[in-house]
Amino acid sequence: MIRTMLRLRARPGCEPAVRSAWRTVAGQVGGSAGNLRHELLLDALDPRGFVVVTEWADEAALHAYRDGPVAARLAELVRPLTEAAGAIDYPVLREHGTGDATVYVDVELTVPAPRLAEFHRGYPEVRARMSGIPGYRREQLLREPGSDVHHIFAEWNSAEEFLRWIADPAHASAQAGPIAPFLLDIRRRLFHVVPDVDGGRQPTTGREADVHRTTDVLVVGAGPAGLTAAVELARRGVDCRVIDKLATPAGQADKAIGVHCRTMEIWEEQGVVREAMDAGIWLTGNMVFVNGVETHRMSWELPGLPYAHLGLPQYETERILTARLATLGVRPQRGAELVDFAQDDDGVTATVTTADGGTETVRAKYLVGCDGAHSRVRELLGLTFTGGLGRFPQLFMLGDVDVDWDMPDGHLLRFLHETDGRMDGMLVCVPLRGERRYRIATLAPPRFFAQTGGQDAPPGFSAELGAPTLADVQAALDHLAPPGTRAANLRWSSVFRISHGIVDRYRDGRVFVVGDAAHLHPPAGGQGMNTGIQDAWNLAWKLALAVRGIAAPGLLDSYETERRPEGEEIVGRAVRMAFTDELDREDLKRQFLQEMSMLLSYADSPLVGETVSDPDALGEAPRPGDRAPDVHGLLRRGVGHPLRLRDLTRGTGHTLLLYADASADEAALRAMADLCADVRRQTAGEVDAYLLLSPDAAEPRLLDPPVLCDADGRFRATYGLTGTGLYLVRPDGHVGFRSQPVDADALRKHLHLVFGGAR
Repeated sequence: MIRTMLRLRARPGCEPAVRSAWRTVAGQVGGSAGNLRHELLLDALDPRGFVVVTEWADEAALHAYRDGPVAARLAELVRPLTEAAGAIDYPVLREHGTGDATVYVDVELTVPAPRLAEFHRGYPEVRARMSGIPGYRREQLLREPGSDVHHIFAEWNSAEEFLRWIADPAHASAQAGPIAPFLLDIRRRLFHVVPDVDGGRQPTTGREADVHRTTDVLVVGAGPAGLTAAVELARRGVDCRVIDKLATPAGQADKAIGVHCRTMEIWEEQGVVREAMDAGIWLTGNMVFVNGVETHRMSWELPGLPYAHLGLPQYETERILTARLATLGVRPQRGAELVDFAQDDDGVTATVTTADGGTETVRAKYLVGCDGAHSRVRELLGLTFTGGLGRFPQLFMLGDVDVDWDMPDGHLLRFLHETDGRMDGMLVCVPLRGERRYRIATLAPPRFFAQTGGQDAPPGFSAELGAPTLADVQAALDHLAPPGTRAANLRWSSVFRISHGIVDRYRDGRVFVVGDAAHLHPPAGGQGMNTGIQDAWNLAWKLALAVRGIAAPGLLDSYETERRPEGEEIVGRAVRMAFTDELDREDLKRQFLQEMSMLLSYADSPLVGETVSDPDALGEAPRPGDRAPDVHGLLRRGVGHPLRLRDLTRGTGHTLLLYADASADEAALRAMADLCADVRRQTAGEVDAYLLLSPDAAEPRLLDPPVLCDADGRFRATYGLTGTGLYLVRPDGHVGFRSQPVDADALRKHLHLVFGGAR
């Protein structure tokens, strides 16, 4: 029998993540050929200390494990969570060996919880006494998680010296006396060092194992969409790896600025909304001018919105999401570029070049392409743009500049010039954080067209065409902005060309495309970044269930079913709006809410449903597929302040909201409790449940589900329920199913569409 012991020390605050990382791979370690034991022991005296113990039938089994994907995966998981390996570590050991070299003794003993303090008082004294024993080197006190079992693991110069000490009857009182009562019933094992089992290699955490890596999901691209996908996967305990070919993150405001209301809601769920608000500026309205005349003005500070429209440069968005991802133990690998991949029935094998010129092979269950407009994933899949990839003939320029004029703060400004009803000039100015600072977008000066030599400029940013000057920006302002407008302090500028289109499919087997890898459109209102974030938001929770083996067979297909129609609509709307003063002047509020994704619905998805006896009675309540609106004023016993509905639905799983008013009898309420228990069993615990009662209903004596009072009747008014009913809210905040009255069988059938693989 061969034993390995790997010492780890968690970085501060990463102790739970280390335990989670071990749980992720423990089953695979145990399933490896020749494995006899696999265990994560805790350092009983250091809350950040851990020891991974594995035992193997022979050296061949150990070699197969160490050279295989499971050990590499464990190393990849713990690398960002632990401190660098120290100089002292345990060698590979063999039980029942021979020789006079160093030996290790594992003494297993039980320390009952009520006597733990007594043991910990005596143990330091024992260690101090042992330091004077010939042949004794050191020891470590380990504990089995959730158990009274402890291990004293000691190193001795030789077996002879250890056995000589044991043979002395006085040792029990002379050295072990303070903990002698705990040593009456022990299990002792003696281990010898296995020479050259690794061909001269020292024990390792795998930090140098860069040739073959394994992960659950490989995310290609560390922009907003890729980071969102990785955060959501990591929040659910799914191992993911993020690579990006850029060696350093972008540090200029060369991309999206506007953050939509719905994205802000998503960031609240992810725990970064405060950081975004602190770094951004509120966009409070917009104004449109045509030939110098104001055609309309609209305030975006509408009542009922959860958040306003935020102005935040994309590089700040990426900084905030990268920091959030780091708290989950994942850091993007920069300077790593996807070269190729192949997929089979069980996963995807990707070839990646690294910043140092090396090559890695990454094995993943799924691959998510979030690698932008020039997506390598899209190219390797052979995806085509439906109707072809459209390109605007014009070249545009961007600039980050200070503008001196008399315009209201916080407003997005659009200046258009028309001749004979045809637009021949445009200028868009978006406020940035800072005094009179704006991002401007306008047509590029004619000389940039001439530099192309009559050929089409490539889509995207064109560094080879040079950077526009402050004079170029001033010329555009002179032509389109109010007289007397002056520009200063040009920080950055670029020329770009707009492409637009959407790919024919969002999924190919175990590979998905997200964001600009799937759809391209004009930057009208920051749609690209926000749509990509919502793509990732929709996909990640479904991927997490698939990785865990509890997703229904068609769940991953619903990503394309739900998101591609939205992508088509956004691309079409953005192209139509690109050179007009407004798409729909008759209902500007609705248009704004649509732009902010507050009206987004997956009503046509096969993944949503309902059984409602009287649909008209529900009025304007959210339908299946709609965003589930927040509600305030819920009261829970023992909580001294009202709660929001979002406090209940926040998390990584589904939320079942049951409702009852005074007309519901005791039998109906008991049936709801039974339904909650059934739902948890059916979904492997992935559904949280709550019972919301009208103020006139008596609170039942139920241990489960938790009960809240709809004190002001806001939930009832918003969700339209009377008598009994239910709403199932998905992890992405959309209604998955509703029924009135409660239809338990229909709910179970619906859940089978999502959790068909749950056991």
